[in-house]
Amino acid sequence: MEEMNINWLAIVAASILPMVVGFIWYNPKVFGTVWMKESGMTEEKAKQMNPAKTYGLALVMAFLVAFFIWPQVFLGGGPGEPHGVEPFLTFKHGALHGSMVGLFVALPVLATNSLFEQKSFKYVLINAGYWVVTMALMGGLINAWT
Repeated sequence: MEEMNINWLAIVAASILPMVVGFIWYNPKVFGTVWMKESGMTEEKAKQMNPAKTYGLALVMAFLVAFFIWPQVFLGGGPGEPHGVEPFLTFKHGALHGSMVGLFVALPVLATNSLFEQKSFKYVLINAGYWVVTMALMGGLINAWT
């Protein structure tokens, strides 16, 4: 197997995607109003947030997620079918792997936490759905940007 070089620019770009998707996903016209109700968030509580700290740390966490997704889309495959080469270098293939990470890692983690926090099924669907979509886009971007 040939050596795979990490495209750090793709990782950094993918790290920004959670902010962009979150801006849309948690907008009051999409899922924001329902999410606030289901999470117990209020306008007053939201205004107490330290934006630099919250968005800065969220960006660091998104970088870790993107860095984790990179080997999922580039490494593996069966004998004679290594990933990281054509025909696997497509947005679609990366999105498949990213969505699998969302479904098989993010969803179970969020659902387990939500069970103990006694959050609703809507809450789980909104948050897990966000991560499945976001990780699909992250995987697609990382895989297609070779």
